[in-house]
Amino acid sequence: MQRKKITRIAVAAVPFALIVGLCAIGYCAEEGAHHVDKAAQMKDFMWRCVDFAVLAGILVYAIKKADMKGTLAARRSTIERQLKEAVAARELAEAKFNEYSDKLARANKDIEEMSANMKREGELEKERIIAEAQTTAARILEQAEAAANQEVQKARAELRAEAAKLAVELAEQKIKANIAKGDQDKLVGDYISKVVTLH
Repeated sequence: MQRKKITRIAVAAVPFALIVGLCAIGYCAEEGAHHVDKAAQMKDFMWRCVDFAVLAGILVYAIKKADMKGTLAARRSTIERQLKEAVAARELAEAKFNEYSDKLARANKDIEEMSANMKREGELEKERIIAEAQTTAARILEQAEAAANQEVQKARAELRAEAAKLAVELAEQKIKANIAKGDQDKLVGDYISKVVTLH
């Protein structure tokens, strides 16, 4: 604090000494050029110094009144506040960027999981459809085999009936040709009874 005060006094004294020196040089030069009354010159010089001192005092008072220090401090405070606000805004922007980056990463992960789940479900659905198709094909094959067996059984029954009918007719014809009427009736009746019993 003391050093600053001394520096301020030195800075204020330098212009004062400079002006006093310039005035002295001007005075001496004027004295060398004209032989004028020294008392009048000294008086004039003194008034100039007084004028300068008054002017310097007014300037110092005006500077203090303008509160340069306060203005500079306020400006510095404003700059520091704006800098802090800029840092806070940058940190907020970085936080938002990180937040959105995390959300984007989570969204990408969710999309990948959904895609994998859909693919898995598609594979399972494909396997289920194939299994159902195989089951349906096996059932249709069984039904076709059952229908074919029924048709075969029906055809066999029809063939047996036809064979029985033909056998009866042939037997009648042979019997008619070889035996008498009474024996024929008896044999036909026995044969028909056997055929009916078999069926």
